Amino acid sequence: MKKYLNLFDFKQKVDYKTEILSGLTVALALVPEAIAFALIPGFSPLTGLYAAFILALVTSILGGRPGMISGATGAVAVIFVGLILELKNTFPGIEPETILNYVFATVIIAGGLQILAGVLRLGKFIRLVPHPVMFGFVNGLAIIIFMAQFPNFYQKGTEELLSGSSMYIMLGLTLLTMLIIWGFPKLTKAVPSSLLAIVVVSAIVIGFGIDTLTVADTMREGETIKGGFPPLSIPQIPFTWQTFMIILPYAGIVAGVGLIESLLTLNIIDEITETRGRGNKECVAQGTANILSGFLSGMGGCAMIGQSLINTSSGARARLSGITAAIMLLVFIMFGSSLIERLPMAALVGLMFMVAIGTFEWASFKTFRKMPNSDVIVMILVTLITAITHNLAIAVLLGVIISALAYSWENAKRIRARKHVDENGIKHYEIYGPLFFGSTTLFAEKFDVQNDPEEVIIDFQESRVADMSGIEALNKITERYANAGKKVHLRHLSKDCVRLLKNAEEIIEVNVLEDPTYKVVVDRVKKLDDSEPERPFNLWEL
Repeated sequence: MKKYLNLFDFKQKVDYKTEILSGLTVALALVPEAIAFALIPGFSPLTGLYAAFILALVTSILGGRPGMISGATGAVAVIFVGLILELKNTFPGIEPETILNYVFATVIIAGGLQILAGVLRLGKFIRLVPHPVMFGFVNGLAIIIFMAQFPNFYQKGTEELLSGSSMYIMLGLTLLTMLIIWGFPKLTKAVPSSLLAIVVVSAIVIGFGIDTLTVADTMREGETIKGGFPPLSIPQIPFTWQTFMIILPYAGIVAGVGLIESLLTLNIIDEITETRGRGNKECVAQGTANILSGFLSGMGGCAMIGQSLINTSSGARARLSGITAAIMLLVFIMFGSSLIERLPMAALVGLMFMVAIGTFEWASFKTFRKMPNSDVIVMILVTLITAITHNLAIAVLLGVIISALAYSWENAKRIRARKHVDENGIKHYEIYGPLFFGSTTLFAEKFDVQNDPEEVIIDFQESRVADMSGIEALNKITERYANAGKKVHLRHLSKDCVRLLKNAEEIIEVNVLEDPTYKVVVDRVKKLDDSEPERPFNLWEL
């Protein structure tokens, strides 16, 4: 049964059965991850589960990417470890309940910063992330997802591997799960293979009373996922400047990491579904979800690439799957905790192994010989930093910086000058390539001021002045010629360049019909087409 729904952004048919079953699969997989991420900074499982419920529900309704799943994540959880250490150093003897209040306040402020980023339309800056960085990010995440499953092969509370029959049972059930996920779609796609695998393996374990690791075994003694609707929790902290300065840096990191991971995940899902999400809308949705999470006893979070891939690989393409996942997660918390705690971890481990395999960009290996060496280095570096540090924001930012530097270096070497002297004894410099901060030194070396004739023409018809460093380089070269008592003409510069040059009136020949109209420094708003909202125009789009 397929119908149209006005709730969905994209005009496509929605398969209710696929959406609901995909949502159920995601909900089952969310439980152990939310618990694990909550335990990283020492929170109760319900803190992570409440965050997963709120984030999944709000972003599914308001977000800019139908089909993408958000929840509590390890990238955000790790940040709270640093916050807790600082709180303990600043306030010795601070109570755990007070620490939670600081955490909730941090999440609320981070949400406000994310909404601000969406309102300022900063989400589209994710387009500046080069493809090698995307490859490295995805591959690093795949390795993280894969490695995160290994603790399930250790004996509870120890660092010793399972042995004997316990190991064989764990491996066998994990491989059975992976086999079902891989093979069932070849027979039929009527039911998501991930959900079928979890149901079949769970039925075998519960039905035959097999002794193996379960969801309950991943929690600390005395803890449970049983709870009610997320309780309202207004952070009880001192409203002082000291408090604000303690939590603001961590709120900024939470906001930045959350947006980077969410927007990169959005791009990945865009490629899989061959549709286009809305980055700025997603920023606002993530911020709204985190604010509500902070007021409803949740630890905050962001988009989850693993759960999103589970959802899309099961066939979900609309908001209904995420809404279903959130509602089912709340149902598990309120009514089905005893059953969920009996689920075998082998089924969930097998599912995440398949997600990791599907996430990894195996095609990136084929591009090694075709890509520039700088791109290969960036891809490998981002992969390693992501996998080793689990700090996705740092990995991506370093990748972008290195890619930008490599691009600048390559373009800096492209500045050229073709020289000739005409019949009137005037020397011509015909400039090729961009003039910007990276090429100003080479540009200056092209000129022989002392030995040039009394009159010189510098032609920029095949060049472009890209930034203020280029303008300053022009000012210096004209000043050198002026000090030598020689006259220089600059041709084919944009009106913007003319305006910014200090001595423009004396040295510029303006050809109204031929001079370019690009701008060096732009502070206006440009509308690209009717399908996109207005946004600040930036230098890189010239």
